[in-house]
Amino acid sequence: MSVAEPRRIILFRHAKADWPQISDHERPLADRGRMDAAVAGRRLADTGIPLDLALCSTAVRTRETWKHAVQELPHRPKTVYEERIYEASPGELIAVLNETPDDAHDVILIGHNPGMHALTDILASRAEGDTRARMNAHGFHTAAFAVLSFDGPWKSLEPATATLTEYWAPTE
Repeated sequence: MSVAEPRRIILFRHAKADWPQISDHERPLADRGRMDAAVAGRRLADTGIPLDLALCSTAVRTRETWKHAVQELPHRPKTVYEERIYEASPGELIAVLNETPDDAHDVILIGHNPGMHALTDILASRAEGDTRARMNAHGFHTAAFAVLSFDGPWKSLEPATATLTEYWAPTE
């Protein structure tokens, strides 16, 4: 694969979490979250994007979201659980993505809001159709994902270098 071919990033917000009296990092998914994560996984499979790598926050709700979603995919990508994704700013998330090996073409990052929404806005200098309007209308709902494409190696990913090609949320 040449680095001149567009790369794709899927920014996937965790599904609906429960609110038990435990630390935020340890919060599990609610029943609805488990169902929405599986639906999101089926929708991810429908995109036909052959994921090479999954970068997932270490929070329980993101790990559970990925566990339910990945079962719906035709191919299970290598998964890396990354502590830096939890409570990360858009700049910190870009730094994580900049470290991605160039042999990974299509990457999914499973994380949290407000980071997922802000990162999508910061990276996407352009958007196809009404994708940005739909994303902003919903506020990057739980179990939603955005697909972005960009040209070049991962270390060149920076603000305004990508195109928002798709946005999906279970509430649409």
